[in-house]
Amino acid sequence: MPPMHNSAARRERRVTEYLPNNPHLHLGALVNSSDDAIISKNLDGIILSWNPAAERLFGYSAEEIIGKSILTLIPPERHHEEEMILDKLRAGGRLEHFETVRMRKGGERFPISVTISPIRDDSGKVIAASKIARDISERKRMEESRFRLAAIVDSADDAIISKDLNGIVQTWNRGAQKIFGYTADEMIGQPILRLFPDELKYEEDEILRKLRAGQRIDHYETVRKRKNGEPVEISVTISPICDETGTVIAASKIARDISDKKRMERLLLQSEKLAATGRMAAAVAHEINNPLESLINLIFLARQNSAPDSKASKLLATAEEEMERLSHIARQTLGYYKDTGSPTNVYLHELIENLLTVYNAKMMSAGIALDTRFNDMQKITVSKGEMLQVFSNVIANAIDAMREGGVLKISTRSLRSASKDGIQVVIQDNGQGIEQENLPKVFEPFFTTKGNVGTGIGLWVTKELLERRGGQISIASSRAPGDSGTTVTIFIPFAMPKSIDEMEKDANPVEV
Repeated sequence: MPPMHNSAARRERRVTEYLPNNPHLHLGALVNSSDDAIISKNLDGIILSWNPAAERLFGYSAEEIIGKSILTLIPPERHHEEEMILDKLRAGGRLEHFETVRMRKGGERFPISVTISPIRDDSGKVIAASKIARDISERKRMEESRFRLAAIVDSADDAIISKDLNGIVQTWNRGAQKIFGYTADEMIGQPILRLFPDELKYEEDEILRKLRAGQRIDHYETVRKRKNGEPVEISVTISPICDETGTVIAASKIARDISDKKRMERLLLQSEKLAATGRMAAAVAHEINNPLESLINLIFLARQNSAPDSKASKLLATAEEEMERLSHIARQTLGYYKDTGSPTNVYLHELIENLLTVYNAKMMSAGIALDTRFNDMQKITVSKGEMLQVFSNVIANAIDAMREGGVLKISTRSLRSASKDGIQVVIQDNGQGIEQENLPKVFEPFFTTKGNVGTGIGLWVTKELLERRGGQISIASSRAPGDSGTTVTIFIPFAMPKSIDEMEKDANPVEV
């Protein structure tokens, strides 16, 4: 029971001091000083007594309510409850902690918990009833808040787990079951180490050490183990849970499955390496091809000035054949990096959104906010791998340019005109910008403004891939104080143009 108000305590003390041996007056003092409403009524439901707490709870003074029906306090839709209560009382029954709704003087409804007991005369006959009522509004609000929170936790896709400071699992939501494969019954009461691969069990000691010190662990990427033994890559945030004194008593853990994100990162990295290798080879082959053509022409001219059957002429013919073979190898190398995957129909904004998940952690750590405005409601025919390469190069450059944080803006829109029928993508950062004298060089191979960080082939590759598909790319940039940044505008046609090989095939169909 809550502590008595000072005035009530004084009142009780005053009565008990003067009448210590009068039990009836002592009980009266307790009733008057109680923080719970204590009411009595007869078997017709007429109120007989009314303590100060009842006045505070319901708003009626004793003069206003004594002699009136208890139905005054009951909402009309619940009047049937009183008949049930009176029937039970007449039979000598008692109601304990009955939760219902009652009504204040102003008409406000509120939840209460009531205990109703029969009052008997000297012969044991039930003649009235006593009622103790407590306002449970705050408790109900807290319960509803807990229920809502529990529903949110249980419906989350992320694993939300709590454990004590010995690493024993205390709670386990559906997201945890989905990610790790164990049910709540299988994990609650078990050590969290059940999820750790053997080679990573040392991590738990360090995690618990930090938790006991009140520290929090944010977005820690690691590997855990599913029920079937399969490894799963996760990102975890672990927070200490403190009691009312601030002492750490447990920990909450939110784990997100990042397997798909990591897989895409690895694919992009592999694609980047393969593409870079192919394009480097192509660049070398391109540089070799020009002098080869000159050498072939010189050998041809030398043969024209040699006797047809002479040894020199035969040697020059052999040299010419070898040069042709070398030229053919160079041409093959130039085509080495071509994407052989079949074009597919995709929504460009979905492809960009998937790519942004890869860079999300990097942007968060750099303090970069994302502003996307997508308005491309028509699918576009592209090579998915090539487009990932294009936007990966541009977005990575934008992130690198905002080392002190900033905003990355990406928008898409459809363009329809006689000259352009496709999608325009604008990628804008407010980073350090590019010097004006360097802008004409940004699409040249091996040119970079990043020093040792860049390779200088990203934008060259991007431009080549886009133009081969009939697209375009342009860059504008400023280094003006307070208005620095770079804007990359990309246009991609809805349909891919035919490749040179396809056009040659159409011009020279194979006869069967």
